[in-house]
Amino acid sequence: MTDTHAQLIDLQIKIAYLDNTVDDLNAVITSQTLQIKDLQDQLKLIYRYLQNQHGNDDGIAPFDLLADKPPHY
Repeated sequence: MTDTHAQLIDLQIKIAYLDNTVDDLNAVITSQTLQIKDLQDQLKLIYRYLQNQHGNDDGIAPFDLLADKPPHY
């Protein structure tokens, strides 16, 4: 019975560590989600600023992979 009790305590300790790890990962993901949203908002402001600087033309040209290929390709 002592062996079963020790195994139960070991499992409880492992679960406690896993709960702590999940909480830590959740905090990191939440923080990164907020940072990504802030960066997206900043990027929108930059695009809006650049479009206003260039007047009424088409704005920022879309990226064309074939046209912007480096010369060594």
